[in-house]
Amino acid sequence: MAEKVRIDKWLWSVRLFKSRTLAADACKAHKVRLNQQLAKASATVTEGDLIEIKRQGFNFLFRIDQLIKTRVSAVLAAPCYTNLTPEEELNKYKNWFVGKAVPETRDRGTGRPTKRERREIDGFKTTSFDFASFWEEE
Repeated sequence: MAEKVRIDKWLWSVRLFKSRTLAADACKAHKVRLNQQLAKASATVTEGDLIEIKRQGFNFLFRIDQLIKTRVSAVLAAPCYTNLTPEEELNKYKNWFVGKAVPETRDRGTGRPTKRERREIDGFKTTSFDFASFWEEE
């Protein structure tokens, strides 16, 4: 009998998602397909299955080469799947990251931010404008 593993557990084990909860939530949100069918988190996978994942507007395609039940290092997880994502999709994904990871800098000699400055920085980073509520009529 072939070994089977839950899809959310396998996605987490090979480090395609940071947590099993995130993998299960992606399945619930219809962002994961198993052999071209929508997959529930409890769906079981076997070797040779195709998994399609939609994340942040990108479509990734993977083939399962090996089943694992526990989370392993990235080096050990790499041979467990084959990335079959089309080249143009990979290029779109790589271009999206260009210029995104610029580290924050602070002028030399100014020291650490004060509590007030830290709050301003945190507010600036987390503030997002809610356009939906802006356009609602009262």
